[in-house]
Amino acid sequence: MNTECIVCGSNIELPDDVETHEIIMCDDCGTDLEVTSVAPLSIQAAPEEEEDWGE
Repeated sequence: MNTECIVCGSNIELPDDVETHEIIMCDDCGTDLEVTSVAPLSIQAAPEEEEDWGE
């Protein structure tokens, strides 16, 4: 299964068993992407993790 990075446009090869909400990384630009749907395949920029500062 292949898709295109939404940031740099490079081809990303995904495993056949990729799941919704799985985080993948673009090997070319390093952007973290989230699989939002597998049928049809859809990805978006992964949400940034917020610091909890030990709380």
